[in-house]
Amino acid sequence: MITYSIIKKSQLEGSLRLDAEYYQPEYFIDFTKGIWISVDDCLGKCQYGLSLQMNDGEIGYPIYKMDDINSCFLFEDTVRYVSVNPKEAEHYFVEKNDIFFNRVNSDEFVGRTGIFKEGPKSVFASYLIRLRTKNSGKILPDYLNIFLNSKYGIKQIQKFKRRAVNQANVNAEELKQFKILVAPVNFQKEIEKLSNESWNNFKLSKGFYSEAEDLLLEKLGLKDFENKEGLFSIVNLSDAKEANRIDAEYFQSKYDKLISKIKTKTKVEKLSEIAMLKRGSLIDPKYYSEVDGTPYIRGGDFSSGILEEQGLIYVKDFKNNNETKVQAGDIVFTLIGSVGASALVNEIFENSFISNNTGKITINNKKEILPEYLNIILQSIIGKSQFKKEASQTAQPKISDSQVKNFYIPILPKSVQQKIADLVIKSHEARKKAKELLEEAKIKVEKLIENK
Repeated sequence: MITYSIIKKSQLEGSLRLDAEYYQPEYFIDFTKGIWISVDDCLGKCQYGLSLQMNDGEIGYPIYKMDDINSCFLFEDTVRYVSVNPKEAEHYFVEKNDIFFNRVNSDEFVGRTGIFKEGPKSVFASYLIRLRTKNSGKILPDYLNIFLNSKYGIKQIQKFKRRAVNQANVNAEELKQFKILVAPVNFQKEIEKLSNESWNNFKLSKGFYSEAEDLLLEKLGLKDFENKEGLFSIVNLSDAKEANRIDAEYFQSKYDKLISKIKTKTKVEKLSEIAMLKRGSLIDPKYYSEVDGTPYIRGGDFSSGILEEQGLIYVKDFKNNNETKVQAGDIVFTLIGSVGASALVNEIFENSFISNNTGKITINNKKEILPEYLNIILQSIIGKSQFKKEASQTAQPKISDSQVKNFYIPILPKSVQQKIADLVIKSHEARKKAKELLEEAKIKVEKLIENK
């Protein structure tokens, strides 16, 4: 059946949009019920960020980017740096309760929105829009953030989104036109409380994870280990031929020092001896769905180290069951781009497909090697150093699953592994609670609107 909308000419002129996508009936919101105002009416500031080259050498100020928005908040886990004049930087410093909206990227990531609660003195990138609410209290920052993440915010993001090949955007002027329900202040404070409780649980989750990593490094004698690069390394020609590499980064002596240090503390096995590795498969985009189907995990879905449902693509009406799937307890890792990002697969993602820029690790004997323990190894200095060494340093870094098979994995006693795994599990539980609180906040906002 054909779906269509009848739009008055006056409505076309008012919106300055002629594309049919803008007028799809599923984007309709009844603004006659309750008091609605434009987002612009509740803002004290609406600003684009800095457009400067980023670096990983901690030169200048930390800079937040689209990847740092996750689960309605800004996190500094993967933050990069930018060298900028301090006077210019003053105009872009991030402040508590600033809200950031991702204005341009691939279609599924445009509109990702998060609020800043705390972190280092930082600036933000040009493809983010900073929203700062007025001090009048009519619209509280946490309420605006949750609203934009609710289905009524997402409807407007989808409506205003301008789509092109592999790209979409919503600019600041369009964002200002979004409408938001003016909720009672007491209700907004309820949402604020849930948001802050969620943030505290995310912090608790991070604390448990840091504790687990500290215990790991302590047991391996790496707590205060400094793995500095030398000015040079002397390498035999036979070694270069065997590795089929001549780049200086690969032969840095720091990598051998790290593994030698670990071997003095515990038994070390190659990853291929304790697990099976398999690369994912490319699935034609014609099977993609944004709504339902089988999850299709790509590297960007766990760049933060956690598998996220936000922005996930699904595969629908796809009959070939020979493609690579994952089970709970497997570990997925990126082979291209953000090489080395990894995440533990939980029950939610059971039987999901994984893309060809992603690999999976299936432990041979989970009684001897706990999945939580192995994943934290890969995310620690031990795994990161080996990913950095083996990855091809091209415009888009990449690594093969055959290279990952040769990674060295320290095997600590089962009792120590269990302590580390228990802390990781506590971290996951706190994170789960944080997300449940966010979901509760979004549902409250949606029900308030629907009951008007």
